[in-house]
Formats: sequence, structure tokens, C-alpha cells
Amino acid sequence: DLLVADLDKEMQEMEVEETEAQREYEQMTQDSGAKRSTDAQSIAGKESAKAELEGQVQKMKGESKAAISEAMAKAELMKDLHLECDWLMANFDTRKEARASEVDSLKKAKAILSGADFALLQTRRAGRKLRGLAL
Repeated sequence: DLLVADLDKEMQEMEVEETEAQREYEQMTQDSGAKRSTDAQSIAGKESAKAELEGQVQKMKGESKAAISEAMAKAELMKDLHLECDWLMANFDTRKEARASEVDSLKKAKAILSGADFALLQTRRAGRKLRGLAL
């Protein structure tokens, strides 16, 4: 009888252990399923964020190229303006003399048209010719 009682006791312990093991296994399976679901949602969210950030990177690259092109165009404009300004500064005195000479010539022409006689004042123009005719 003692042997049968020991076997019954061991069988009951094994059944209890197996039931507990089954419960633990089912709980672990549920937990794993929930974790897989949470992980899948997390991956989906991260992929969405990644796609959004990649779109922003592409947009910023385009804006960067546009900004660089604009900066280069402005630099070219500044260079052109600087060259033009340098030319104006270098030729200022020559242009000033040319304007003064033109103003003087216009005053003399006005005076001639008004009746003044400049025939005696010719000094430099005596040797110049226009189309073979002496002036």
C-alpha cells in the first residue's frame, strides 16, 4: 500500500507541475504575442518616422542647392558690380575731362551761334583735317 500511495502522490505532484508548466507556457505565449504586436507597431512607427525624415532630408538638400545657386548668382552680381565700379573709378578723371571739354565746346558753339567771333582763338585745330578738308 505504501508503494501505491507514493506513486499516487508522485502522480498528483507531476500533474500539478504539468498544469503549472502548461499555465506558464500559455502565459509566456500570450506575453510573447503581445510583445510581438508591440514590437510590430514600434517598427511601423519608426519606419514611418524614418520615411518622413528622409523626405525632409531630400527637401533640405533641394533647398540647400537652391540657396547655393542663389548665393553664387549674388556673388557673380557683386563681382560684376565691383568690376564696373573699378572701371568707373579708374576712368573718372578721363571722363571728367571729356565732359568738361564737351561742355566747353557746347559753350563755344552757343557763343558762335549767338554771333561771337572765335576765329582769332584757334590754336590747336589748325592742322586737323576732316575728310581731306582743312578745318
